[in-house]
Amino acid sequence: MMDWTDRHCRVLHRTLSARALLYTEMLTTGAILHGDRERLLAYDPVEHPVALQLGGSDPADLVAAALIGEAEGYDEINLNVGCPSDRVQSGRFGACLMREPELVADCMAAMGAAVKVPVTVKCRIGVDDQEPAESLFGLVDLCAQAGVSSFVVHARKAWLKGLSPKENRDVPPLDYPLVHRLKRERPDLTIVINGGIASLDDTLGHLEHVDGVMLGRAAYHEPAILGQVDRRVFGQGEDIDAFQAVELYRPYVQGQLARGVHLAAMTRHMLGLFHGLPGARSWRRILTVEGVKAGAGIEVIDAALAAVSGAQDERRLRRLEAGEAA
Repeated sequence: MMDWTDRHCRVLHRTLSARALLYTEMLTTGAILHGDRERLLAYDPVEHPVALQLGGSDPADLVAAALIGEAEGYDEINLNVGCPSDRVQSGRFGACLMREPELVADCMAAMGAAVKVPVTVKCRIGVDDQEPAESLFGLVDLCAQAGVSSFVVHARKAWLKGLSPKENRDVPPLDYPLVHRLKRERPDLTIVINGGIASLDDTLGHLEHVDGVMLGRAAYHEPAILGQVDRRVFGQGEDIDAFQAVELYRPYVQGQLARGVHLAAMTRHMLGLFHGLPGARSWRRILTVEGVKAGAGIEVIDAALAAVSGAQDERRLRRLEAGEAA
């Protein structure tokens, strides 16, 4: 979720679920060690539990980045062995590391020995012409021997040549049964499934076979589904609807505006909040058009919210009139 799940996005998602584990976008070890560390690693305390996702293949660099992440207070350090982008391949990290399971295991062993927080792996079931059962089980077994006990598995291969990163999210077929089999045959490991899971009904179905479900694009494009996670998945709390999420997010937005953050940096993550509801188009249009203007403030969100409320009031009135006519 590079360029998507930044700190503003994660705070919004936290308003909807108190229990879900949030992940940062993948950050390379080079960026953390040599870049603007404060900007890259900053997060709001409300985000906990939150995992830092790393990209890299040098054990020493990964240890240094993991130690920094632990010192910053992240609850988990995750190594991404699944991202198929060209940028990632040229840097020898991400999905191309599925071809080097021994190196991945060495990296995980080094990080595990250096930090006290859990170290985990996010991977694909294989790349290119690999046999998925062999590549997945081989990687998992080597990492488990290195001390890793938790794996997030995107249930697709990645084709590193011939498919774009976008196509790699949709074109390779999903193999959920293989991930279910991994849990069945490695019952002592924590197995989380990822890839193409679009609803909480699907989530609950997978939870009959694995320990957890990672929602990516579905949670980003339709964040309101997270508002039911605590009740339906964890059996605790009450649902949070989109209107409540906006109100809960408001103090954060106001605080960030006061620090000079542009409104659009936050509202871009809110566009899908009212997906499928009356007024959703007006909501997106107002936030998109007005939110990017210089000096845009909280009044833009208020205007968009008023448009949604008006559309829903109008719909209720039409239904009432139709009922009376009947």
